[in-house]
Amino acid sequence: MILSKLTEQELIHAYIKGNENAIEQLILRHKNRVYSYIYYKVKDEELAEDIFQDTFIKAINTIKKGNYNDEGKFLPWVLRIAHNLMIDYFRKNSRMPMVKGAEDFDIFDVLTSPEKNVEQSIESTQLYKHLKTLIKHLPNDQKEVIMMRLYFDMSFKEIADMTNVSINTALGRMRYALINLRKMVEEKNISLVIQ
Repeated sequence: MILSKLTEQELIHAYIKGNENAIEQLILRHKNRVYSYIYYKVKDEELAEDIFQDTFIKAINTIKKGNYNDEGKFLPWVLRIAHNLMIDYFRKNSRMPMVKGAEDFDIFDVLTSPEKNVEQSIESTQLYKHLKTLIKHLPNDQKEVIMMRLYFDMSFKEIADMTNVSINTALGRMRYALINLRKMVEEKNISLVIQ
């Protein structure tokens, strides 16, 4: 059985049946995104590492007890666990995380592009720098929706669940983020198209 070719659901069933390597494959598949999400929120490497480990320990224990629900996707479920653990941590330590905007987060680090000639590459790099700078000026709730949608590839339902708002509110935040980006582009006379 080649674990890397199995779906998340198949890996979970294999783990429940005793294949310890299946859970390792599942964690490897999502570790970068989960850690990045946690670090983006807490801005502290040690704390992010602790919460990351606690997240997967809790996920593994839930699966072992047979309480994992196959209806949802594994990644949003794990991100929800991480989100709840972060809330618990900050409640217990009675301080809120420092959110410094999206300085460490680069939306374009995760976007791939086809081969381009040198001139196109330079233009794209400049375009990305402009857009990244503009995104930093958005309100935090709009930045968060853009990050979750583009970086974590989450649906609006998943974003709504993670941020404890309705789907309409999540959609509205994305809409306003795009409107605000368009306005900034026009004000700064940057030639780029935002759909």
